Amino acid sequence: MVINGLDILLRNPEMLKNRRVGLIANQTSVSIQLEYSWTLLRRAGMELTRIFSPEHGLFAVEQDQIAVSRQPDTGCQIVSLYGDSEQSLAPARELLEGLDIVLFDIQDVGSRYYTYVNTLALFMEAASGLDIEIMVLDRPNPLGGELIEGPQLDPAFHSFVGVMPVPVRHGLTAGEIAHFYRDYKKLDIELSVVTMQNWSRDMLFPETGLPWVPPSPNMPSFPVAEVYPGMCLFEGLNVSEGRGTTTPFLLSGASFVDPEELAARLASMPLEGVVFRPTWFRPTFHKYAGEAIGGIYLHVTDHARFRPFATAVAMTCALRELYPDRLRFLDGVYEFRDDIPAFDLLAGSGVIRSMILDGTPAESVIASWERDEAAFAAIKPNFHLYDA
Repeated sequence: MVINGLDILLRNPEMLKNRRVGLIANQTSVSIQLEYSWTLLRRAGMELTRIFSPEHGLFAVEQDQIAVSRQPDTGCQIVSLYGDSEQSLAPARELLEGLDIVLFDIQDVGSRYYTYVNTLALFMEAASGLDIEIMVLDRPNPLGGELIEGPQLDPAFHSFVGVMPVPVRHGLTAGEIAHFYRDYKKLDIELSVVTMQNWSRDMLFPETGLPWVPPSPNMPSFPVAEVYPGMCLFEGLNVSEGRGTTTPFLLSGASFVDPEELAARLASMPLEGVVFRPTWFRPTFHKYAGEAIGGIYLHVTDHARFRPFATAVAMTCALRELYPDRLRFLDGVYEFRDDIPAFDLLAGSGVIRSMILDGTPAESVIASWERDEAAFAAIKPNFHLYDA
């Protein structure tokens, strides 16, 4: 069984002796006995001064892009790092005063646009130049540490779903990506990582022996996390990504979709490790709330061959081909930006959307990010803390 950084720290509480501690956490910050870190740290005699919660709140109560204000009482001050403005995403200077060390202990899901490691990155920037240590209590990348996929971020498309210039599926743990970001931004910060025991880069989450605690309202299971690096793109379309159902991101659809027609087109594409099951569903909230709509359910049949980002891009190509007058790329405010379509912020540039609109075959669109993958693969091992 994998032993998380939190459990290792709790075996060595002298690491935090006589230090004023801040904690970036949510409900995934649990020990192997499923006790919350803030409870255990205080029980071990540590001086826990302040808790910082990410998007969705300490117990993942709020849906995506909803400002977190009220929080449950834990006996400690709780500060939300996801409010109603972009400025709320990083801690104000006064919130860092009186802290000697800040622990980061949240389960990430291994995708560039999942915002928890972006919260860590912005916190590191805020602490740069101050006499505060950042300590990451590392946890597994549920998708493993070997495969990478997708284009790197164009800095002009920086947003809260695109902070770091890494591929969409980056293959790094939170501790590793913290080292990457410190190097990338040349941050003046003391950074340490309490590494895991027994984790290897070829492990998917079910192989770790650890319990899955949903890190956000629409991340209920590992199968959802596995498809998320691709299917999150549908947040930028007038197509439901399955929010408002019990299987978000595994389900997708719209009022104009013919499930059998779409499934047949997808089956003809060179996509491996996945089966597209035509279906109907009725979201209870979000897009198409209350409507019975046609769509697709993804069944991953081969973890090693499945490429979630390529799959979602091919699905978007198919939707554009079948329903050119109905499919739309959404405009409006998305993660505090209103000047760039959400699809582009997620993809990391406008290239993929432009190719799809121009009718470029899916195979050519997918080939467009191969150089980015190769470039990142060349530097990624510099930040590895674990062997294969």
